[in-house]
Amino acid sequence: MDTLLLLTILVVICALAFDFINGFHDTANAIATSVSTRALSPRKAIILAAVMNFIGALTFTGVAKTITKDIVDPFALENGSVVILAALLAAITWNLITWYYGIPSSSSHALIGSIAGAAISAAGFGILNWNGFIKILQALVVSPFLALAVGFIMMTLFAIIFRKTNLYKSNKGFRVFQVATAALQSFTHGTNDAQKAMGIITMALIAANYHTSDDIPFWVRIAAATAMGIGTSIGGWKIIKTVGGKIMKIRPVNGAAADLSSALIIFGATTIHLPVSTTHVISSAIMGVGSAQRVKGVKWGVARKIVVTWIITLPISAILAGIIYQILNLFF
Repeated sequence: MDTLLLLTILVVICALAFDFINGFHDTANAIATSVSTRALSPRKAIILAAVMNFIGALTFTGVAKTITKDIVDPFALENGSVVILAALLAAITWNLITWYYGIPSSSSHALIGSIAGAAISAAGFGILNWNGFIKILQALVVSPFLALAVGFIMMTLFAIIFRKTNLYKSNKGFRVFQVATAALQSFTHGTNDAQKAMGIITMALIAANYHTSDDIPFWVRIAAATAMGIGTSIGGWKIIKTVGGKIMKIRPVNGAAADLSSALIIFGATTIHLPVSTTHVISSAIMGVGSAQRVKGVKWGVARKIVVTWIITLPISAILAGIIYQILNLFF
């Protein structure tokens, strides 16, 4: 078999594996609050998330195109298939490590850091598309703070609007509302996170001269959406426990406010074609909601652990990808 074809096949397999892992690592965030408040049973939440993720993934392609061309120009990338394979292996490794320990780290940070690290290892810092790369980093940094603020405002509004409502009745009503917000959040997750693997596969096809534009092939969209949906159904429970209960005690009204807040931020990023971390956004929205209700009610020790993981993910994945590229380069 031709070496370039073999590399491309390996990239596609690894990209779908990354999406599968993203499914049980990140998509779990989208249904964590609705499961923890018992608005949905785990089985129903999984089915809902998988279906809405799939629909979201097929609806938009802007984020996928950003991943394809805004970090590194795939048309200018020498040995591009090895670079992309190294990036995927590094991102997968870091995702599995953080999943094992139940830490909701960012798959987006891992992937973007890995692409940059592998590309720099192959061709130096000049290979990066700095304008696009910085724009992506800005979105990753700003989005959690926006989610924190929107979560705080959303919960404050809910508290004002429903202050005279019977607590039992409002909890029952918000459980029903949470079904809709969980569906919306899963849909927005599909519009953003599922597209990252699509962008990677398209990037690899371009680097191997099997594709000539940044348009995302339909088979790539179907494959990535399916891989993420299957991943959701298999391994998300460690992350659900952290996001759905360890940050704060979540009631239906809190869950609805957090779901709606994070969905607004994620979908807003999708409309301007920017990848954001659903982990960052959802966790930050929960912190914002908790702060609006009672600052001491947020378990800031857990939150601090999550934030530290966010910060170290990008540089660690970049270094790991650079090392893996040098190893792979000995064989390809």
